[in-house]
Amino acid sequence: MSQRYLYLHGFQSGPQSLKARETAAWLQQHPAAGQLLCPQLSPYPAQAMQQLQLLIAQQQPTALIGSSLGGFYATALAEQHRLPAVLINPAIWPERELQHFLGPLHNPYTGEDYRLGREHMQQLVAMRPARLTPARYFLLLGTADAVLDWREAVRHYAGARQLVRNGDDHRLQAWPQLLPGVVRFVDDYYRRQAPAAG
Repeated sequence: MSQRYLYLHGFQSGPQSLKARETAAWLQQHPAAGQLLCPQLSPYPAQAMQQLQLLIAQQQPTALIGSSLGGFYATALAEQHRLPAVLINPAIWPERELQHFLGPLHNPYTGEDYRLGREHMQQLVAMRPARLTPARYFLLLGTADAVLDWREAVRHYAGARQLVRNGDDHRLQAWPQLLPGVVRFVDDYYRRQAPAAG
């Protein structure tokens, strides 16, 4: 079953990040598994969400992959558009986790200089879904994540499929080896959604 994956990169990242490139390379080697969409997102939350809403309307992806802050965005979009989402060390409370980044910033992937303010934190708060549908999600977490607390994700996505890798970090070094399981999860999600024959 071929899918169309929309990959949402994390904070201060982009399509040139190693994990995004690993995903693209794996899907090129396994074309039957699907295609990849991987946009460069605006550093401003409301603008990033506008980009994603337009892309979903135009390209109609069938699954989301979100890393870190991208996992937060993927959660909001999964609930709104009823899409399965694979979350890699997702940000749970980005308005809290990004507090110490307020002010001028430079994205090393794009060369863009920008400024994050408190209004952008409020934009993140407004995006959080009121409730989650656990069956939509596959969580991939590393216990050595020095950026985010993996235990918060375990609690927040209780009931969702979860794979916790002991000793793996925020980047999730094992990501390429986990991609076959990602594809199986998405395919199985749609098999479960299909009406019973007869």
